[in-house]
Amino acid sequence: MIRTLLFLSLCAGISSVALAEPKPSELTTVPRVELTRYVGRWFEIAKYPNRFERECDRDIKATYTRLESGEIEVENVCIQVDGKSKVSKGKAKVVDEQSNAKLKVTFFWPFYGDYWVIDLDPQYRWAVVGEPRHKYLWILSRMPRLDAAEYAQITSRLAGKGYDASKLVTVKQSAR
Repeated sequence: MIRTLLFLSLCAGISSVALAEPKPSELTTVPRVELTRYVGRWFEIAKYPNRFERECDRDIKATYTRLESGEIEVENVCIQVDGKSKVSKGKAKVVDEQSNAKLKVTFFWPFYGDYWVIDLDPQYRWAVVGEPRHKYLWILSRMPRLDAAEYAQITSRLAGKGYDASKLVTVKQSAR
């Protein structure tokens, strides 16, 4: 019982710290995401460096699977610096059913992070995912590589969304 109370107190402290952060600037999402088209495998093309993937060296992929509950199963896989594969599993839930472009993702319940689709190819060949505090950013593609001209067009729109494209690091992908 004491451990439970201590854990809940810790969670409440984390929540109050998060609430004290400055208000995020306005970030808009795409008008609509068709989840049946969005699910499947995505290759990470570029990202803002983050602590979640610091061990990942290359071949970072995410697979999204729609569950009967309406949630989305998330499986992230990468090859680490030591050559070993790392798998992280989580769940996502839609928080804006009007657009399906705002989701919350967890890999460690009860903590959720924002996952907002902020740019999306009409054919769902690539997507850009960010969050309202502009701390995280990912460029994803259905293929391990993205055409250089298309990548340049995508990154040229980032400043208008409050992101600095110069902070992006590209991800090495094997030709699979």
